Amino acid sequence: MATVKILDNPGQMNWDYDEEADVLYISVGDPVQALGVDIGEGLILRYDEPKNEVVGITILGVRSRLMHELEAPKK
Repeated sequence: MATVKILDNPGQMNWDYDEEADVLYISVGDPVQALGVDIGEGLILRYDEPKNEVVGITILGVRSRLMHELEAPKK
């Protein structure tokens, strides 16, 4: 099995939130073109194939998830 670097060299984190789509994009360093790998539950890892490393993550439905959790009855 090949080794995949995950935040091997964490640099500055950059983020952008698309309010209309309710999507949060987080990148390590400047955003680069990368392969999106859907890992489930609205999470997409951004994978740079030539460097064999994860370079970011996309989170779908950030606001709706937060509102759902805030409105859920406390146990």
